[in-house]
Amino acid sequence: ETLAPLPPRLQRSTMATMAARFAAAVACLALPVMGTSVTPIQKVIQLMQDMKQKGISEKEAESVRFTAFDQWCGDQKRVKTDEINAGTEKIEKLAAGIEKDAVHIAKLTNRIEELEEDIARWAKDHKSATDIRNKEAEDYRATSTDFGETLSALDEAIMVLKKKATKTDQVAALLQVKNMHLVPEGSKRQLEIFLQQPAVEEMPDEMLFHKAPEAYGYEFQSGGVVGILEKLRHKFQDQKVALQKAEMNAKANYEMLAQNLKDNIQEDKKRSTDKTATKAQRLEDAAVAKADLATTEAGKAEDEKKLADTLTACNAKSMEFEKNQVVRSEEIKAIEQAMQILQSDEVSGSADAHLPALLQASAAGGRGTALVQLLGGESPQEAQRRERLSTFLSGRAQALGSRYLALVATHAGADPFGKVKAMIKDLIVKLMEQANSEADHKAYCDTELATNKLTRENKQSEVEELSANVDKHVAESAQLTEELAMLADAFAELRKEQLEATSMRQKESATNAATVADAKAAQVAVERATKVLKDFYAKAAGGSALLQGQSGISQEMSDASKEPYTGMQSESGGIVGFLEVVLSDFARLETETSTAEDQAAAAYEKFMDESNEDIAVKETESGHKTAKKRDVDAETESLKKELELTQEELDAANVYYDKLKPDCVDNGLSYADRVHMREEEIQSLKEALNILDQQDLV
Repeated sequence: ETLAPLPPRLQRSTMATMAARFAAAVACLALPVMGTSVTPIQKVIQLMQDMKQKGISEKEAESVRFTAFDQWCGDQKRVKTDEINAGTEKIEKLAAGIEKDAVHIAKLTNRIEELEEDIARWAKDHKSATDIRNKEAEDYRATSTDFGETLSALDEAIMVLKKKATKTDQVAALLQVKNMHLVPEGSKRQLEIFLQQPAVEEMPDEMLFHKAPEAYGYEFQSGGVVGILEKLRHKFQDQKVALQKAEMNAKANYEMLAQNLKDNIQEDKKRSTDKTATKAQRLEDAAVAKADLATTEAGKAEDEKKLADTLTACNAKSMEFEKNQVVRSEEIKAIEQAMQILQSDEVSGSADAHLPALLQASAAGGRGTALVQLLGGESPQEAQRRERLSTFLSGRAQALGSRYLALVATHAGADPFGKVKAMIKDLIVKLMEQANSEADHKAYCDTELATNKLTRENKQSEVEELSANVDKHVAESAQLTEELAMLADAFAELRKEQLEATSMRQKESATNAATVADAKAAQVAVERATKVLKDFYAKAAGGSALLQGQSGISQEMSDASKEPYTGMQSESGGIVGFLEVVLSDFARLETETSTAEDQAAAAYEKFMDESNEDIAVKETESGHKTAKKRDVDAETESLKKELELTQEELDAANVYYDKLKPDCVDNGLSYADRVHMREEEIQSLKEALNILDQQDLV
């Protein structure tokens, strides 16, 4: 919106404008003025009075236009300032968001690297544990095989000795036992001594019946050797069971460790994948934010430039308006001073005393026409011309619908020609002044209507845009409220699940702890029972050997077919073996329960970690959404206030338009029609003057 350019005559100096208008007035006065009491000075004063009123009107109209323009400048300044402030705030938020994304991306990058290092380390630990476990399994198989072979050799040797086989068979069986690398060196020496003793049937009779054997000869008889072998068998059986138990524990520990490592690797791979996806999303968000930041900065720079250009233009128009107002004020002041001079006695007095006489003298030289008219007599030619003039003016008045032409036609039928000519000239001047005034008023109306239309359209557009933005922000706030409620429900559900998981974990942990305690107590009891049986049967076997050593060779020979009772040695082996199986079952129960407890605890910790991480993510999201909702609500209130102010400005523009319509909106004839009609009136008046001028010539 800009002010309409001022008419060129208002942009000249005051004295030049007065000179031009005074020249026009004098030109009008140069026409013969007949039958009027108005002096030329009075006519000039009247014209100058009209100029003064016109100058005042134009000054006020320019002030009204500038007020509207100044209001537009203020509106533009406020709107652009708000846009710049909004852009600055958005830039700060985007910059903060970009920096926050950068920090988050750096943390995600570091965490991903840590997870990858953990995955590599756990994979290495899993490989090392697997290698160690394979070596342990291989060693166990070899040792178990050795124990099996040794126990087989012992069983065979015991069986041979108990059958009282030949020396050859006994030696072969004992040599096989002696060559087993698991047999202790002390036991090997005892077996070596026994093997070096001569058999009973190989001893001479004199030595057999007359010489008592040495003590060591009796100590290493077959019964004593059987006791030694029995002890070795029980020892190796215990060692084999311990080896099996150790193998089971080692295997269970490896499986638990391997499972934990696999779970850790799988979990960290999942976390690494999730964080990689989150990092990619953050990178995308940062890229979008950077693009938005660049766009916002460019828009802000453009708004700042527009604001600067608008302020410059407004300041220039303001200075121009002030200068124009000064020029108009000086013009009005100069007209008033000129009027005071013309109204003084020096000018008006002289005009009253001399100018009318000069006009009468001029009239007396006009071939007696005025005198004839004053005396009331006119010639037939004059009457014909009067009728012609009256008919012409009446016809034109009727054709144009002009009250001015009708008035002149009335006067032309009765008044003197001189008075009619003066009236026609005055009407021409008046119509020309009306044309100029209406042209100025038309320019004023065009400017005001255009400015008002632009203002109304802009304000209406702003109202519609602000209303749409308010609706959009209200909907966004409602959506955020719904999302926050969903997050709150998710929080409650996660907390509930954590409480339930914690309760279940505590019950499960208590049950597992009780089971492990029972398994350990059962193992202790079974081991104690096994020890009791083993000690008894070992003692029973040893007692039999001692009895054989004390009875003498003769008693041994006489009771060769009988053996001392050493308990249910054969049955005891099955009972002890069964107890060992039971013991391994309880050991397996302890190991499996401990493994299950560790896995359940790890699963619980994993669930709690994931839940806490999910809660932390949702809390962060809730915080962001809460802050965003707060910003959206604040922006909504700001938009509502701006909408209210803009609506008030639109209402004011509509009210001003209603005020302009009576004066500026054509309800009947258009401006072009009125101009055309006025030109026709002026042309008709000029033709009437030509008719009168022809009469004067006659």
